[in-house]
Amino acid sequence: MRWGLLTLAVLAAGCGGSSSAKDFGEELFQDARLSESQFNSFSCSTCHADTATPEASRILSGYTLHNSAFRPSWWGGYETNLLDAVNFCYVNFMRGVSPLAPEDPKSRALYEYLVSISPDTEAPALPFTVVKDIGDIPRGNATRGAEVYRAACQTCHGETHSGKGRLTELASILPEVTDSYGSIFPGVPKQLVVIEKVRHGQFFGVGGSMPLYSREALSDEDLGALLAFLGL
Repeated sequence: MRWGLLTLAVLAAGCGGSSSAKDFGEELFQDARLSESQFNSFSCSTCHADTATPEASRILSGYTLHNSAFRPSWWGGYETNLLDAVNFCYVNFMRGVSPLAPEDPKSRALYEYLVSISPDTEAPALPFTVVKDIGDIPRGNATRGAEVYRAACQTCHGETHSGKGRLTELASILPEVTDSYGSIFPGVPKQLVVIEKVRHGQFFGVGGSMPLYSREALSDEDLGALLAFLGL
């Protein structure tokens, strides 16, 4: 149980029962207000399922958090402390001003909820392969690309061409946003900018607050199909 120096274990022992904390944690999992930033629209559930088998109709950037609490590491081995793994998302994608502290009631609640959906105390770490070097990829089938868009992109970006139903007005409208890439990223083919955004997310200043898609989350084949659907 590696959650900040085990502070939460002390809190749990000192407070009567943990069911209310678990319930609060489940609410936080679904609520973008976990982050106090007025510019955040993400909740944990935007990128993660909390069931053993995620919905087949969605392609999520993150693994399900079912059985996540007792993994030996997270983020492909980069993080070995569960709260640090949570804070990686909280700070980088949810615009949290400062990391959640172990003694924060929201931290305890999230911990209690993650434990409640983690029956395997010896759950293995999961691979997370970041595509480091961005290059063009073969185009796939545009029909498949439409399915990929609906499963992976539409929750945040809304419908193509109109953005109808997008998570926030800050989310770009696809593929029209790529028309501006020639001036924003001079000399870089716009399809490479899209690949960069998908594979590296908000890092390197090209993806807003977008989370990255690892090879495990989105294959090159599905990404190539998505590009074909978007006409890139």
